[in-house]
Amino acid sequence: MKKTTLMAAAAALALSGGIAAAAIAAGQAPAAAPAAAPAAPPTAEEAKAYVDKAEKDLAGLSEYVNKASWVRATYITEDTQWLEAKAGAEFTDLATGLAIGAARFDKVEVDPVTRRKLDILKRALVLPAPQRPGVADQMATIGSRMDSVYSTGKFEYKGKMITLNDAEDILAESRDPEELKAVWEGWRTVSPAMSADYAQLAELANEGSRALGYADTGALWRSGYDMSPDEFAAETDRLWQQVAPFYKNLHCYVRAKLNEQYGDAVQPKTGPIRADLLGNMWAQQWGNIYPIVAPKTDDAGYSLDKLLVDKGYDPVKMVKTGENFYSSLGFAPLPDTFWTRSQITRPEGREVVCHASAWDLDDADDIRIKMCTKVNAEDFYTVHHELGHNYYQRAYKDQPFIFKGGANDGFHEAIGDFAGLSALTPTYLNQIGLLDTVPGAEGDTPFLLKMALDKIAFLPFGLMVDRWRWEVYDGTLKPADYNKGWWALRTKYQGITPPGPRPDDAFDPGAKYHVPANVPYTRYFLAHIYQFQFHRAACKQAGWKGPLHRCSIYGNKEVGAKFNKMLEMGQSKPWPEALAAFTGETRTDASAVTEYFAPLNTWLIKQNKGQKCGW
Repeated sequence: MKKTTLMAAAAALALSGGIAAAAIAAGQAPAAAPAAAPAAPPTAEEAKAYVDKAEKDLAGLSEYVNKASWVRATYITEDTQWLEAKAGAEFTDLATGLAIGAARFDKVEVDPVTRRKLDILKRALVLPAPQRPGVADQMATIGSRMDSVYSTGKFEYKGKMITLNDAEDILAESRDPEELKAVWEGWRTVSPAMSADYAQLAELANEGSRALGYADTGALWRSGYDMSPDEFAAETDRLWQQVAPFYKNLHCYVRAKLNEQYGDAVQPKTGPIRADLLGNMWAQQWGNIYPIVAPKTDDAGYSLDKLLVDKGYDPVKMVKTGENFYSSLGFAPLPDTFWTRSQITRPEGREVVCHASAWDLDDADDIRIKMCTKVNAEDFYTVHHELGHNYYQRAYKDQPFIFKGGANDGFHEAIGDFAGLSALTPTYLNQIGLLDTVPGAEGDTPFLLKMALDKIAFLPFGLMVDRWRWEVYDGTLKPADYNKGWWALRTKYQGITPPGPRPDDAFDPGAKYHVPANVPYTRYFLAHIYQFQFHRAACKQAGWKGPLHRCSIYGNKEVGAKFNKMLEMGQSKPWPEALAAFTGETRTDASAVTEYFAPLNTWLIKQNKGQKCGW
């Protein structure tokens, strides 16, 4: 996940900044001031001046907002929550005002660069505030409160209070269905306290979005992809249809294995899978249950978890290894401040947000990560992912302020995931000395199955989180039906079900960080498509002749140089142009996913013979 500003984990896109001063900047009167005479039509010159002033004001506020958010995330107290909320309110006020002011120039003929900047200004905020006194403060306070409720959440288990990190470890390792159910349900006792806050914030954000000319906040979110909101929704449906058959094959195989493990009373042979049995608090990735679903003859020959421990890796060495991957592609080393200012491990004696994120605090060189790193395969991958954000941030630092962001938010998530595709291959592990020998073709099925348990299993979850929020924002789901609607979508897309009836006050969406933190989630679905598109293109550029899943671009500076050209564009051009700069393609295409996993899909179909697949 990328993090650049407070509300934004959200608006990670490009902006960290503001409102009112710039709203007045280009000759625009404050909204409350009565006009003495009809205003003259705005001009192209005024539009250009407006954008220039907006960038100056946004840049001036950016570092203050980012640092207030960093302090709260790495040291949670009532005081730091107050500071973040205050900074966030200033940000929301400024950015909302700028968005409204930018709409004034919708019908003015301006140069393409100014038009693009105006459009970005209009959608700069994930949750725009209504232009009423005190509302931005109110929204910022609610947002910070929900984030902190999540991040400090604990529940009682076996006589002691445990954190989400503790609970995740149990879900990953335990094979006792009663224990899994208790821990899964225990974490979801934290989120009901957010429900009323969430409903209020959604209502206020919708009011702010309508003032900007959008039907609702979901439509605003879908507008950030160089196409209409309806076109974007249809595009995600198209991509899902490309990969859904493979997901259903994986679901069918995993369900059968879980039935063998637990029996009909716990996991029936047909229908949905019980969510708490999948090794992950949100059933979004299933890699932790690989030992249950592994092929009868597992010739993979190694465990990355064990390799990291045996080779003496610690959290800092994990991050150093990630840096070395990017250095091998020709990227400059991370600045010294990265190492002195990042949170790489969970500090003792204070509450922090452990959810991994990458930060750009000054829109220049103060880049950092925030993690509670563990020495395991999951965090080895996460390090490569988060550093991808940082290298992207640094690549576009010389762009104008409004263009400091990913080509779209899916790009930002995909950059590090693309690196991770190389980082998890046995080829790369051998290149960096973690693995002595690369397994032969006999290791392909185990390797691809492990990858699919994370990459393919994630796809429907990556799609449905925002599908739920779109229904909240357009009024399809009322607060009383939030949880019912959540599980309807989880069953529809993922084919999973809770381990037991949910309480009337349950707010299970709030048990996933990105919901209380108001981080749009379709970006992660897109990233899981883009990363394979990037990987396929990079491997072709590198002249790789073997199977796509064995390709590592480690050490290829020619690929790195072309990749960096795309990164340097930021969001200065529509994303199809950025995609073409590296891949030569202008359309998102999930065929790279199916190509990567084709050998596994063939194997799954064979394993599923005689099974009643689907749910």
